[in-house]
Amino acid sequence: MSTSFRAVLLWLFLPLVFLLLAACSTTPRVLGHGSEVAANPWALASADVPGAKAWHHYRLPNKKNSEFKYQLLDGRATMTASASSSASMLRRAMWIDAADLGNINFSWKVPGLIEQADFSIREFDDAPVRVILTFEGDRSKFSSKNAMLSELALLVTGHEMPYATLVYTWCNDCAELSIIQNPRTDRVRKFPLESGPAKLNRWLDYQRDIKLDFEKAFGEAPGALTSVSIMTDTDNTKSRARAYYGTLRFIPKPR
Repeated sequence: MSTSFRAVLLWLFLPLVFLLLAACSTTPRVLGHGSEVAANPWALASADVPGAKAWHHYRLPNKKNSEFKYQLLDGRATMTASASSSASMLRRAMWIDAADLGNINFSWKVPGLIEQADFSIREFDDAPVRVILTFEGDRSKFSSKNAMLSELALLVTGHEMPYATLVYTWCNDCAELSIIQNPRTDRVRKFPLESGPAKLNRWLDYQRDIKLDFEKAFGEAPGALTSVSIMTDTDNTKSRARAYYGTLRFIPKPR
């Protein structure tokens, strides 16, 4: 692709790239040094795998930041996420080979849903809770649109679009354990573990088989896992939300 053609595409698709980065958890800049995030008991206990980078608060392009604060809640080490017309995330980069993928254990407590949120409409694509996993893979399988967006993301931020992104979340009104394709790209698939208000205001604990969930979502075997993030966002609905995240743990596949 010529330099001039790249420049034209960049000018035409830059707004979409920024939206895509938010959807795919590709994050171009760290807020501060992240020491207040990396050193608290929640961070020290969460996703602590060999070679993992420290947790950091990452900012999404052109988005107001959500707030993350450690607290001991109901006897649990908890990260409280508060969003006010905002979207940012806590992210931990790592590398777990596909052969070593086992289970992920995590918990959350959600006080309330986002009234206008709708995963199928990009203008209302917000969620009170998200646990986001990104994976490596063969980018030669990308559609022409995804290949172009990945290249543009690399030009803009220095980060390629993840090969695949799996998002555990909570929806207002959808089938639990269904697969919802992101309206911006088919390389992001949402996996709602809860739907509706019945289980609000209580701790919910999950153990998910990463390989099985990925295969259900994408119809293929996963590659290496490259990051985990938590995200509570209300930037599209211009609303407020709060959620509490317990510690996240990866349980390796038995040898």
